[in-house]
Formats: sequence, structure tokens, C-alpha cells
Amino acid sequence: MQGNFQKEVPTSALYVHVPFCKSRCAYCDFYSCRLSELGSVSHAASMPQASDGEGLMRQYVDALLFEMERVAASKGTVRLPSLYFGGGTPSLLPPYAWDAVMERIHSRFTLVPDAEITVEMNPDDVDSHLARHLKALGVNRASLGIQSFHDETLHLLGRRHDARQAVKAVETLHAEGITNLSVDLIYGLPSQTPEAFREDARTALSLPVSHLSAYALSIEDGTPMERMVARGVWHPADEDTSLRMYTDLMEDMESAGWVHYEISNFARPGFHSRHNSSYWAGTPYIGLGPAAASYDGRRRRRLNLPDLHAYISAARLGTDVPHEEEHLSDDALHNELIMTRLRTCGGLPLNLLDKHDRDEVLLLAEPHLQRGNLQMSDGHLRLTRRALFVADDVISDFMRC
Repeated sequence: MQGNFQKEVPTSALYVHVPFCKSRCAYCDFYSCRLSELGSVSHAASMPQASDGEGLMRQYVDALLFEMERVAASKGTVRLPSLYFGGGTPSLLPPYAWDAVMERIHSRFTLVPDAEITVEMNPDDVDSHLARHLKALGVNRASLGIQSFHDETLHLLGRRHDARQAVKAVETLHAEGITNLSVDLIYGLPSQTPEAFREDARTALSLPVSHLSAYALSIEDGTPMERMVARGVWHPADEDTSLRMYTDLMEDMESAGWVHYEISNFARPGFHSRHNSSYWAGTPYIGLGPAAASYDGRRRRRLNLPDLHAYISAARLGTDVPHEEEHLSDDALHNELIMTRLRTCGGLPLNLLDKHDRDEVLLLAEPHLQRGNLQMSDGHLRLTRRALFVADDVISDFMRC
């Protein structure tokens, strides 16, 4: 089988998109499909008679295995230092799906001995059976979409779990041997106070977790939250309140000995997300599933279209997944290098730039160095702590049109 990927990529991160959710969160704009609204693809007559959601999930798994075969055939042997299942809600996949997908990954790719294998989970999906099953398959990291430990906030966001379930999920996974645990929190929410968010962060610190991702609320087009804000029903926190939440978080994480290694990410020493760090370092990655992206580490990016039915139909027909491809220009590569590296505590190594680009960057950096938004040390340009909250504004000054 011929694919559209460049051959002989020795090492890549692998991302698998699982596009299923039981319900849609108010703030989320990631591609996903509600199981209750799904119907089977019409020509899938061989599928067992089951609920529409279950039938389509089986078809998705078959299509995912097909895409995996196609990619493996086009790339040859690929070493995987990290494997990440995102969504959607990967924790909705039933045991047969996990068995089939992990068996195919092991047979078509080479997971390095200490590979980081992460599964995103909703707290209310987690029980001992799921944890044991995934642990037996080699999963060694879980990312829990908790968002808040306050029930009223969770209800506002349209989350399926409550605070008690969130704590229980962490404890269950840890007890079953998946001890590298990450939790997500959101700040800047309507009616959220700095004190409430600080309680959320401190609750997370009290649990056996090793990683925390904290995201400022972003009102995305087409989401229920965007419609509620437009109608004046919800009012996100103002910038000063959000800044206080972020500043309190940085102080608490630093006091606890955690590393603030990327704008939105904190980890105990040695527990940064290897998978996400590969994106920021510009290394190659492979994306499988509808809406998943791939990058060859050079100039070629590919995006599978966000259409589950088209994804399944392509596999049934034995054709390539519907997708778009982009050949990155010099300016696009420059912009991505600046954007991704300045987001991290390592900053931008100036030796990655040729002399012309380095001179340009240093000229643009001078006003920010004088204002205290940037600092230079060891040949690296880094955001200062005071500039982290306004990082986008600083970084935008380096962007080429």
C-alpha cells in the first residue's frame, strides 16, 4: 500500500485521536462526536447489530487499524518514544478496542523500552477494571480532565463527573499502578474567584499526581459557552482576576518544588510530558484518527479531516484517509520555532538560527529585554516570569507575515 508520508523517519511521537464523547463540554472545540447522536455508516452491513454508538465505535477501530497499516507500510520501521491517546474521550473505548489497537501498534511500530504511553481519561470512566486493563497493556501515564474540584463549576462546564469522582479516579489509578498522573484545571471561568481556583490547585497538590496543566479559559467559536457569553448569560473573569489566579498558581507550584516547564504546564522534577515536549521541540510526530495531525520534522504537515464517517468510509474502500497537506515556508518554520521554543522554560536557543535570523530576532527582542519581558542567558532567549501571562503579545512581535 502506498501512503503520503515521507519514508525512513526513524523516531516519531505517535498520537491517536479517539473522537467519542458521552456529552459535549461547554468550552470544548476539539473534534468529537456524541455517542448518543451517532448512526452507523450505511454500507457497514457486516457489523454486529448493536447500539448505533457501539457499532460506529467498532467501525472506527477497524478504520484506525487500517490507517495504522497504511502508515506503517509507507514509513518503514519507526521508533516511538511516546504514544498518546487523546480525544474526545479515549477512556470510553471498550477492552476489545484497547487490545486490538495496542496489539497493532506493537506489531507495526517499535516502542522504546521506556516509552511514555498516555491515555486521556474522564474521571467518571475510571474504575479498577479499566486501570488494570490499561496497565497490563503498558499504559504508564494518565491525563485526567478534571478542570475543577468544585461541583458548581463542573456543572457550569457541562462535565460529567463531580469533585468526589475526580479524587477517586486519581486514587484508583495510582493504586492500580498507573502512578504518572496528570490533571487539567481551568481558570478564568465565569463566577470563579481566585480563592476557589487556588483551592483547586492545592487539592491537586494534595493528591498523588506528578503533572498539572492549567489553562486560561478561551471562548471558542461555536461552543455552548461562546453562545452563552454572546447572550450575556456568562461573563468570563476579567484579565486582572485571571492574572491573579495564574500568579497564585505559579507561587504555589514553586513552593511545592514543581518545575514550571511550559507556560501552561507544571511537573514534579523528571515528570514533564515527553509527548507534548516533542511538539514544542519540533520533532516528527504521527497522527492517527480523524482530525489528527502529522509532521515529518522538516516541512511537511498533514491533517486528517475532522469527519468520522468519511474516515471510516475511506478504510472500507481501501483508500487514503481524507486529509489536507501543507508545505511549510521558511517564514512559517521561523514562526513555529519562535512560538514553540519561547513557550518553554528552555527558551529559544539562538544557535538554531542562522546569522541573519539571529540578528533579526535580537533586534526585535531589544525592547522586550529593556522592559523586562525577556532575558538572555547561556545563548537562550527566555520569557521572564512577569511576561508569561502575556506571552502571546510578546511572541507576536517576532512573527513574520
